[in-house]
Amino acid sequence: MKRNLLSPRRRQFLVALGALLLLPVMFRWFEHSQVYHPTRELETSGRELGHALEEVEFRAGDGVRLHGWFFPADTNSPHAGWAALVCHGNGGNISHRLDVTAALLKTGVAVFLFDYRGYGRSEGRPGEEGTYRDAQAAYTWLRQKGFVGERIIAFGESLGGAVATELALREKVGGLVLNSTFTSIPEMGAELFPWLPVRWISSIKYDTHVKLPRIKVPVLILHSRADTLARYAHAEANFAAANEPKLLCELTGDHNEACADGPRVTAGMEKLLKLIEAQPSLHAQ
Repeated sequence: MKRNLLSPRRRQFLVALGALLLLPVMFRWFEHSQVYHPTRELETSGRELGHALEEVEFRAGDGVRLHGWFFPADTNSPHAGWAALVCHGNGGNISHRLDVTAALLKTGVAVFLFDYRGYGRSEGRPGEEGTYRDAQAAYTWLRQKGFVGERIIAFGESLGGAVATELALREKVGGLVLNSTFTSIPEMGAELFPWLPVRWISSIKYDTHVKLPRIKVPVLILHSRADTLARYAHAEANFAAANEPKLLCELTGDHNEACADGPRVTAGMEKLLKLIEAQPSLHAQ
């Protein structure tokens, strides 16, 4: 008669151990699925704005092929030599950002939209370091197009604000815009999932708040008090962490509505441009 080598107690222990080992894997999958919501299909062509448009393909530093849309400024614009580099939020793709593009074009700057890896027509799978590399690649494309760093504005929408902040640390930019941006993913996760120890186990950080004190260019923060996802307290904390000169302008509507609040985005950007143009460092170029 064969002996059962595993006692019931030992079996229970091994099952419990297996479950504990599996938990981190499950959390990583859950974390990634909550942070990134890419869609592949482009729902607009970009030409709906009735503005000149250049389809762009370029590569990140690690070779991933990326896709974007470049909207040149009007040649008679006093800001024709400026560009807004748009780092979009965690959902959809560039085809869902025509409202903010139109708002930025009204300021007379060029606008470059790009999709992170795994979004739209860009290859790969999204991840925190990957999105940072993608923004740097888009920045490099603008530099090769002839834009100087001091006249490139890193414009971040929601999660893209964290990407734009990292870009402002890695590259020379003229200004930084945080549109409906949170302080960090662990803080957001703790608010959305208070029953999870998110602050302790989160591997995706996007910590805008901790990086802002190291940013030395003018900062514009756009946020709505009615934002139920990234609450207004995030904007206040980010604003407090940012160095002078800085601006805090209120938007209207909930999170996604506020991101597309065209008139107020335009007004805020115009104030930021004046602030940047008043900087002695710009006139030293």
